Amino acid sequence: MKRLPLITSFLLFIALCVSTAYWAMQLFKPPLRAVAAPPQTSQPAPPKLESAATLFGGHTATAVVASNFQLKGVVVASNAAESVAILSANGKPAQAVRFNSEVLPGVKVMEINRSYVLLSEGGAMKRVELPANAKLK
Repeated sequence: MKRLPLITSFLLFIALCVSTAYWAMQLFKPPLRAVAAPPQTSQPAPPKLESAATLFGGHTATAVVASNFQLKGVVVASNAAESVAILSANGKPAQAVRFNSEVLPGVKVMEINRSYVLLSEGGAMKRVELPANAKLK
């Protein structure tokens, strides 16, 4: 019991040091700076392999215009897999087809753009243009 005042004094001194250090840090703390998020940038579309073929002596494959298909409309999404084309085949009613799906047996949608659609029919690429009187937005 003789050391109780000494231990109490020591603990109070430690508490005084901690309190002094805390308030000194609060007093001399630099002001907070605002943190801004980096600006969002869109990723450019990857280059097409056909356009790079000419650099190495290759020839670009020209698509044959398909005559038995009519392109009625196009819905182009930022993700190519979500794009939809409205096609009429062989005079039948128009149907909505997605990228990489079959229009008819053996005819697959390979690419959907704003003004045309590329179809693969038995390995041959065919291009179906959007009519000139269709509105482009």
